[in-house]
Formats: sequence, C-alpha cells, structure tokens
Amino acid sequence: MDEDRWIEVDGLHKIYRPRRTRPTHALSDITFTVRRGEFISVVGPSGCGKTTLLKILAGIVRGSEGTVRVAGRDVTGPLPEVGMVFQSATLLPWRTILQNVMVPVQVRKLDARVYRERAERLLGLVGLDGFEEKYPHELSGGMQQRAGICRALVHDPAVLLMDEPFGALDALTREYMNVELLRIWRESGQTIVFVTHSIPEAVFLSDRVVVLSPRPGRVAEVVDIGLERPRSIGAMASDRAGAHVGRIRKHFDATWVIDS
Repeated sequence: MDEDRWIEVDGLHKIYRPRRTRPTHALSDITFTVRRGEFISVVGPSGCGKTTLLKILAGIVRGSEGTVRVAGRDVTGPLPEVGMVFQSATLLPWRTILQNVMVPVQVRKLDARVYRERAERLLGLVGLDGFEEKYPHELSGGMQQRAGICRALVHDPAVLLMDEPFGALDALTREYMNVELLRIWRESGQTIVFVTHSIPEAVFLSDRVVVLSPRPGRVAEVVDIGLERPRSIGAMASDRAGAHVGRIRKHFDATWVIDS
C-alpha cells in the first residue's frame, strides 16, 4: 500500500442528473493525492462541489467518472476506514454523550467493552471527561462538536473527513477548536481532509490546501503550507502565513463567495 497515495482521486467528475431539470456538473477532472497522516484542507466558493467531493470520498455519493481510492481500496460505498464529521454535531438528543460516541460501534457490531474504553479515552483527550453521562442539550456547541469528533474517531478510522465542522461557532470558540483539532490529529495520527470556507483557517490547520474553482469545481492549485508544527494561533500573524493566505485569495475575485 502506497502511503504517499493514502487517498487518491484521479480524473473525478460528478454530474447530477435530476429527472425534471437540467444536469448540474458539480466536479470536473479532480485529481490529487493525500499522504498518510497528512492534514489537507479544501477551499473554494460556495457551490463549487466541496461537500460533494467529501461525500464521494466517504462513499455516500458515487462519482460519475474517474477513480477514488482510500487506504488502497476503491470507494464504491461507505468504508470502515473512513469517519466523517458534519457541519453540525448531529448528536442524538435522547442518548448521553458516551452513548452518542458509541453509535458507530453499535452500527458496526464491534466489541462494546473494548470500544467503550477507547470512547472514554477520546472524551478525555478532548476535555470531556466527566461529561460522559450528560445529554447534548447540556453541552455548548463547541463541546458537542468535540463529542462529534470522538464519535467519528471511536472505531479508529484511517481517514477523517470534516465538512465545515466549526462554521456555526463564534470566532473565539472556532479558534479554540482549531487548536484542539490539531492536538487531536497529532495524537491520533489520522489522515484528515477538512472542508472550509475560511482561507486563514485552512492555512492554519493544513499541510496543503486544495483550491477549487467555481462550479464545476476544478483543482485550481494545491498550495504547500510548510509552517512549522506544532502551531499556535500566533502563527497566523507571521509573514509566511499571510503570504499563503494572499496567494490563495488571489484565486478568488469579488463574485466568489468565500470567508476572508
């Protein structure tokens, strides 16, 4: 298995063909690779196919043409090697936090005793020890998202896909969650593909940033970030980080909708 091509997307197209309206070409000739253990962000204007790309990697949606492989396997449906974190935590309100984290274990019929220990360790890792028996409404939005990350990691997937997970949080909580995510990533060793509208967030988090064009989404550029790790929020004040943000922003004109 080639760890330099842990995720491989080659010539991917996605065309939606509704019965009563004209086809929509969402993605066009997308090609890139992700190394094992790498943190990749995907940015682009609204409607360029970022979420579609993530759903194809997750096996939730099928591509129309091209090849997609994760951990050496063709993606033709959901893979156990992949975990996904959505824009909202989507926790089940009638389950405790620990019970929510254990949902993938139940779905995959794994050994509950073994994975309960892992779930408890993950909750401790994200600062939620002591909240295992709380219900979602008793936690803040940021705490719920941390629980959602634990749920995606509990079955130890090789790849973690994240679809704008912090977009609904306030600026200070979002910064805190960015730092926490890097810590979790460093300690868990997962490969992460992270979709965001925020260019500074992408630069802060990533080893590389995949920049998509307007629909149909194409790879406009893949930018190597190269900032030293571990990173603190102060890294964003550096000239190098500012140069990366400026380089990515040059791909966007005033008609494109993207956060600054």
